Amino acid sequence: MLAAIRLDLAELHQVDLLRARCEPGADEPEVGARQDRAAEAVDVEPQRVVEVVDAQRNVVDAGDLHGRSLGRPVRLPGRCSAGDYGPGCVRGKAPTRQVEQELWSAGHDLVVGIDEVGRGAWAGPLMVGAAVLPRGRAGRVLGVRDSKLLTEAARERLFDRVAGWCDAWAVGAVSHQECDDLGMAPAQREAARRAVAGLGVRPDAAIVDGSWNFLAGTVGHVRMEVKADATCLAVAAASILAKVTRDRVMRAEAEHYPAYSFESNKGYPCPVHRAALHGWGPSAIHRRSWVFLDGLVWPGLRVRRAEQPTLF
Repeated sequence: MLAAIRLDLAELHQVDLLRARCEPGADEPEVGARQDRAAEAVDVEPQRVVEVVDAQRNVVDAGDLHGRSLGRPVRLPGRCSAGDYGPGCVRGKAPTRQVEQELWSAGHDLVVGIDEVGRGAWAGPLMVGAAVLPRGRAGRVLGVRDSKLLTEAARERLFDRVAGWCDAWAVGAVSHQECDDLGMAPAQREAARRAVAGLGVRPDAAIVDGSWNFLAGTVGHVRMEVKADATCLAVAAASILAKVTRDRVMRAEAEHYPAYSFESNKGYPCPVHRAALHGWGPSAIHRRSWVFLDGLVWPGLRVRRAEQPTLF
């Protein structure tokens, strides 16, 4: 149970740099109005601060909120732990349903959000998440953001709630070997095709993050939106589902390849990962067609493809 705390105008002047982080999608509350927003509170204007807290926690004094700055995670002392997904502990402006609503208004009844993860990794699979959210507000999940803006702990806490909220969701994957054999652009298209096929429903339209339509031939109408994972709720949900799924795979792989610290870097480039490659060479799940292998002391490791297709 969530409760809204009203701050009077005098208090608002003192905390006008704080923006409460709340549930996306609902209407902005009017300053001074008495209301119980439950799970329907959203980001509000800086001059209209409403802090949503768990009803089992203590009431937050206005003094606890002083000195917080816009755009930074807010931690309520003694009430939120690191990685919490509560309204005061998430980064960035809440994504909205504006693009979904535009597509619904245009006659597309079933809209899916799509996001990829793992494209830039040196090791492990490439995955694409697909999420179809219900139109109503019932069951709406608090704190959904682009997965990159959330801590690993917060993503894990949100995963089951986001999955349970979706009308349909799936994660499509292609292996490191398929990334090498197909090339990255066809591999991403294949992962997206598998994700959409796994939904069990046929979407009328899709929203993808970026300016490349990698769903051509899979979904009839595709809306491309730069930064959609940060601004569109369905894409943000897909990003969490894909990221957590891939992270779990890489943590499991870390047990078999402890030298590469996959439990922390998830196969992405970093100094520790590079040092392990210099010392041990690539593992069985590293991508062998990537140029990073040319910089290692181990010769002849890179598998060169005759033709590397472009993204377009």
